[in-house]
Amino acid sequence: MTNIFTRIKDSVSSDLHNMMDQKEQKNPIAALNQYLRQSEQEKEKVRKLVERQYKLKDEFTKEYHKAQDLADKRLKQAGTAEKAGEEQMHEFAVREHEEYQVRADRMKASREEVVEQLETLEQKYEEMKHKLKDMHLRRMELMGRENVAHANHQINKVVEESSEIPFSRFAEMEQYIEGLENKVNTSYYRSTFDSKIAKLEKEMQEKAN
Repeated sequence: MTNIFTRIKDSVSSDLHNMMDQKEQKNPIAALNQYLRQSEQEKEKVRKLVERQYKLKDEFTKEYHKAQDLADKRLKQAGTAEKAGEEQMHEFAVREHEEYQVRADRMKASREEVVEQLETLEQKYEEMKHKLKDMHLRRMELMGRENVAHANHQINKVVEESSEIPFSRFAEMEQYIEGLENKVNTSYYRSTFDSKIAKLEKEMQEKAN
């Protein structure tokens, strides 16, 4: 039964990976964006683990100091009771000292272990942040290349379409543009003709005088 479930899980996993591979081939930027989103979520989980580890370190530190202070206190009290000849109080203080000292030693060892784990977690967390930053920069580079590729595709498309237009069509366009220019020039000449005549008449009258 276990082998059947294992085969089913492997088959589903294989189909999923194949589907993801096809998606990456069709749209690598979208696949990368999805991967980055998932990675950011994982980074957030690790960040919370680091914070939890810091809290554990603080709690172990507090418990260690508390137990050690009590152990030192009972040791001092045991000495006082021994000097006073209070055997029962001395035995109680010694027994309490031993229990608190065992607890303090255990808390100290646990704290040291947590500190080592914390250092490892922080290193891995920093590595993860650097890798994610590199992936974000890589995405920017890929997006730039993708934009250039799309632009070149559009340019080539326009060039190819324009090359399919017959030469006679270009000639018609040129004639149409020339006609527009002539109309504009004629209209401008007509609109300024009266003022030019008036200027000539004025100049001729001045010369006559």
